[in-house]
Formats: sequence, C-alpha cells, structure tokens
Amino acid sequence: MKETGLWINGNWRVANETYDLKAPYDGKLIAKVAKGTADDVKVAIAGAEEAFHSFKKSTAYDRAEILYKVVNIMRERKEELSKMLAQEAGKPLKTARAEVDRTIATYQFSAEEAKQYRGETIPMDAAPGGANRIGWTKKEAIGVVSAITPFNFPFNLVAHKLGPAFAVGNTVVLKPATQTPLSALVMAEIFKEAGLPDGVLQIVTGSGSELSDSLITHPNVKKVTFTGSVPVGLSIKEKVGLRKITLELGSNSALIVEPSVPIEKIVKRCVEGAFGFAGQVCISLQRIYVNRQVHDEFVQAFVEETKKLIVGDPLDEKTDVGSMIHPDEVERIVSWIEEAKSHGAMVATGGEFTERQLQPTVMINVKEDMQVVCEEVFAPIVSIIPYDTLDEAIGYVNDSKFGLNAAIYTNILTDAMRAADEIEAGAVIINDIPTFRTDHMPYGGVKMSGYGREGVKFAVDEMTEIKFITMKTVF
Repeated sequence: MKETGLWINGNWRVANETYDLKAPYDGKLIAKVAKGTADDVKVAIAGAEEAFHSFKKSTAYDRAEILYKVVNIMRERKEELSKMLAQEAGKPLKTARAEVDRTIATYQFSAEEAKQYRGETIPMDAAPGGANRIGWTKKEAIGVVSAITPFNFPFNLVAHKLGPAFAVGNTVVLKPATQTPLSALVMAEIFKEAGLPDGVLQIVTGSGSELSDSLITHPNVKKVTFTGSVPVGLSIKEKVGLRKITLELGSNSALIVEPSVPIEKIVKRCVEGAFGFAGQVCISLQRIYVNRQVHDEFVQAFVEETKKLIVGDPLDEKTDVGSMIHPDEVERIVSWIEEAKSHGAMVATGGEFTERQLQPTVMINVKEDMQVVCEEVFAPIVSIIPYDTLDEAIGYVNDSKFGLNAAIYTNILTDAMRAADEIEAGAVIINDIPTFRTDHMPYGGVKMSGYGREGVKFAVDEMTEIKFITMKTVF
C-alpha cells in the first residue's frame, strides 16, 4: 500500500488530505491518494503556463524524441503497468495488456504527428486585389490544456490527451478519475525519465466535483478536453466560454445484423464487443438488431458463446470479465434489469450478481423505451432485438439521443453504403462491431455523445490555432 502525492512542476507535492483507493474486485485498500484542492489546481495551472512559454519553442524533433522515449519505457514496463491497471480498474489482465499496447501506439502516433502537422499555402491572386502577394497558414500551440479523464481506459484515454498536446508544444494539467489515478501518476515518472521539461505535465488527483470549476474556468486555460458522463459534460460546456473544448460523452452503440452474413463467423466477435471490460466501454455493444430471418439462430449462438466467458479475478490469466468499477454500479444495473423484466423483457442468460460483479447478461423481448435499451448501460448487458427491413433497423439505431459508433454486418454492398449514409453516428463500422477503434482514426460523436474529435491527428487540430500570414512581394 502506497501514499501518493500531486505532481506539480516536476516534483511530488504532499497534499493535506488523502482518500482511500480500493480495488474494485475485492475492496482491498490499494493506496492512499492525494486529494488536491482548488488552490493546488491554481498552482498547477500557473506552473503549466510558465512552462508553456519555453516548451512551445522546442523543436518538433525534440518533442517527438520525448514521446518515442515514453514508448520505449512503456514497452519495458508493460507487464508492471498492466498489473497496475488490472488492480485499480478491475480490468482482466489480458485486456489490460491490450490497453497498454494501444497506449504505446497512441504515444507513437503522437511522436510521428509532432513532425507532420503543417499549414498550407493560399493562392492570394485567386481573389481581386490579391496580386503580388503570397499567403500561408501555420498551426500554433494554444497553451495550457485542462484534461479530465475517466476510469475505464486510464492509460489510453490519458494518452489521447497528453500525446497530441505535447506533440505540438502545449502543456497539460491532468485530473484523472478518482478510481484510477495510479495509471496517470506513473506516467509522471515515465515522462520525467523521457526528458519532458518540468511543469509541462501537472497532475492533480481528487474529487472532480471539487476541482472541475478551477480546471475549466481559469483564464490561463486555453482548452478543456473531457471524457465522461453527459451531465458533467453539459455542465462543463456551459462554463467553458470561448475556450476550445472537446467532449467525449455517452453512447449506447448499436449493431445491425443482416441475413446475408454467416452467423457462426461473427458471434464470438459480437460477444467480445458486448462484454469486454464488463461492458464499461463507451462504444460497448449494447443493442443488436438482428433480421428476423436469422434472429433465433443468432440468439442461440450468442447465448452459447456468452456462457463460455469466465467471470473472476482480473489478475487471473483465465478471466474474461472482471468486476464492475463500484458496487453502486452493480446495484444500478440490476435495478434496470428488474425494471425491464417487470415490463415483459426476458433474460436469455446471465443476470446473476454479487456485490461487485454481474454475470454477462443477454436480454430479449425488450422494448425501445426500457432503460437497458435507450440509456447507456455501461455494464455487461446486451439486448437483442428483431427487425424486418433494413430501413426499420436503421430507424431503430437512429432512435437514440446518442450517436458515437454504430455498425452493420452485411455482404450486400449497396445496403452497407445505405447504412453508412443514413446512420446518425460519428463513425459507422461495416462488417465489424461498433466497439472497434484504432487510435489514429477520428473518434467522437454526434447528438448527446459529444463535441469535437479525438484520434491523434484530429486531436492535434483541436489543440492548435491556425495563424494566417500574408506578404506583399511587390511594393
């Protein structure tokens, strides 16, 4: 058991208070974590602002080299980092290793992007009065970025904030999730070892409700990037003013299964999408719309595959599904299941629960207004719903306040293209699950799913300002 500090200006700072960090799987005490205050945030922002004035002048080569060194250090420490993640997040070890691999890729993409972001020339003589002039744009770092991250991908979603910011010369004040601060704090040591100048990364742990106002309203903060719940995101949007903002919020990702696809070739992948990390994934597969011709076959195959999953200790190599992040979340989702059952829904498999775990649960005979369908479940539960026509299925997918990722399995090209055009989502995945994501693709939603895009290149665009320069060549 360790006691952590705040990472301020390249050094550990002792906080006046701490809070207990407990393992989601068994409730054992892992660490006593520093509980920062609004004053700590002010100190961190001031330090980041001061560091920015020199860091923005560093070369693209130097910034890329720092990020490449982070990649190498993380590769060397992969197993240690994976076990840390499994312990504090309750994520199965094999899934934790996959997240660390993705995190390494994200920092590598960021290192490469440090050398790639560029402006463009503008043909000034294309406009009346523009003769004898040249014009061009350049992208410039904006300054201090406030980053607030969630518990479910505490390495990789932090990387999606830090990597692009550092690639272009910004500084960051990071507030990680209260349940998963260790994954963020270890990155302070790794970046220090990699040569990141003091003050460029600041980490303040503690309560989001107590720290968020200081993080998003300080005049020296030029951008806010937040991944988390819709209510918090809406509150931030109201307070952030004219600062740049990226919001990655909720979802209830849907998949359409057309009868032209061989069920036996897609079922295992669909189960992975529904129950990976106990469904606590923004793009977890929550709604599956299956053509009535193959609905019963799909349900039977899906249930059989679900029953093969092993629920257990996240540090056990055999575990497929670990614990939920907090007992309150188990209580919440069980009440949603019971509400659905009381209105005619049926549990095809699963539904059993303990204080900290829910067995992977498949629901059928559900209705669109049930919480398990229309809200974000963020739990190991999926609903399978029949449909008759593709137009009907697309309508079901779009009948949601969310729109992050959606997907369709079909072997008919024209149907795939129609779905791509008509589905209302930030991304449409064809012939894979909506849970698919690589770390360089644009990622973000429409409607209540968010605002702005991540994915390294696209995050860089959100973290820079375009400056236009023109020069008259003839007096």
